[in-house]
Amino acid sequence: MSEVPSSHVPSSHGKRRPDRAALAIAPVLFILAGIIWWDAGRLAEMSNYSRIGPATVPHVVAIGLALLAIWTGFEAWRGDFPEREPIEVQPVVMIVAGLAGQMLLLKAAGFSIATGVLFALTAFGFGRRKLWISLPIGIVFSFVVYIIFGRFLQLSLPAGPLEHLFF
Repeated sequence: MSEVPSSHVPSSHGKRRPDRAALAIAPVLFILAGIIWWDAGRLAEMSNYSRIGPATVPHVVAIGLALLAIWTGFEAWRGDFPEREPIEVQPVVMIVAGLAGQMLLLKAAGFSIATGVLFALTAFGFGRRKLWISLPIGIVFSFVVYIIFGRFLQLSLPAGPLEHLFF
């Protein structure tokens, strides 16, 4: 006899139960599709000389999100989603802390150091526990990205003490 996955085990009434989380996600996807469609409609007013313009891709994305919302709702109602694994909170907290740290440090410390902090805390969240190794590696990678985008491509990235030391 084959083993039935736990998400497909019938409830006490003989039916699969709807997935409440996915039922909540489906309308959010649909609302997001509507917002993108509405915003893309404003772009269409700007250029009306061609049928394909700046609003074409956002309209396609909105249609795709609406179809995904319908599909998600249907699958959620049928209870066909696999059982989710428990969420590990600590990696999420470390990544969010890295993003917050980058935003807070960007002006004061510059792009390389702020993004190096993001790199190190994200690596820590994914299991790389040696911050004394991942922080300098992240700063070096970020400095290389700063050189490529800030110097070669002439994009405006916030400079800090490290960038001012070399440029």
